[in-house]
Amino acid sequence: MGRFFRIGDKLIDPSRIRDRVKEILALRGQGFSQQEVADRLGVDRSFISRLESMGEVRRGGSLALIAMPVANKDEIVAVAAKEGVELSVVMDNRERWAYVQDRSGAQLVNDIVRLIGQVRAYDTTVVIGSDERVRFIQALIDKDVIPWEIGKSPLSEDVYVDPERLRDLIREIKA
Repeated sequence: MGRFFRIGDKLIDPSRIRDRVKEILALRGQGFSQQEVADRLGVDRSFISRLESMGEVRRGGSLALIAMPVANKDEIVAVAAKEGVELSVVMDNRERWAYVQDRSGAQLVNDIVRLIGQVRAYDTTVVIGSDERVRFIQALIDKDVIPWEIGKSPLSEDVYVDPERLRDLIREIKA
């Protein structure tokens, strides 16, 4: 199959469609209303609505995930991505210690403050960690936090997190 599609007497270039869709979504992501985008690009507002419905991963408030120290990090990150979690900070024990040791005190504080600011922008945050870390993050975020304790603090080894339980929790939050 070539680059183009013939439909009746029309020759269709899928890359032009893809570019236009990206433009529409970029404008919507910048805060323009469906009608404003439609007027600007010369398409029907209902087309933009249908386009968004086709690509919708999750409806409702924004969702973040913080989890550490996780033994099956890649699996948890994959579940979060598939279920539409917009921000995932998932580390195993080695990564979390490297994160602390690779930064000066000032860099660490700046990074943590920046991360707290990012996470506070989300409507709901799932926090998976030790009892003390979960409470600490709840206090810092001061928003809707779903705690999931995986042990008593301090945790010195990675802990397996059940990916199906996470999937169910995310779906319950979204519902």
